Amino acid sequence: MPDIPLLLEAETPADFDAIERLNERVFGPGRFARTAYRLRETTPHDLSLSFIARVGSLLVGANRMTPVFIGEAQAFLLGPLTVEPVFRSQGIGEALVTRSLEAAKAAGAKLSILVGDEPYYSRMGFKRAPPGRLQMPGPVDPARLLYCEIAPGAFEGVKGRVRGA
Repeated sequence: MPDIPLLLEAETPADFDAIERLNERVFGPGRFARTAYRLRETTPHDLSLSFIARVGSLLVGANRMTPVFIGEAQAFLLGPLTVEPVFRSQGIGEALVTRSLEAAKAAGAKLSILVGDEPYYSRMGFKRAPPGRLQMPGPVDPARLLYCEIAPGAFEGVKGRVRGA
């Protein structure tokens, strides 16, 4: 992996348009039909836990954290995690997720969930949710519904419908 001068920064409102353009390029218009986006439409993401990656002045990646409830338990929905295609496989996505999880831990958060690929996200502490424990507000491949205990034991006893906070 070549060394690139990567700068991770907290997202600010000024980054919104650039992140939206990045998400459009990477995920296309179909992203709005995804179940995770339904949750994101109901609750704004937490800027203090959401980060961007820059190489020079170029925004090359972004990750957001949106507060949700699972039943009565508080958690954060991680994502979308987006990296410019030409900058993929250079550790940017992992760095963004790690920074968001570290910030969430420092803020006292205990649990994060996401819809994603287990082989990738397991490197950052995510595990497949047991079948039936989490009910998303739309269809989700159960093999892609993952959780991460930011605080040890945080997933114990957690179950129910996932909804915006």
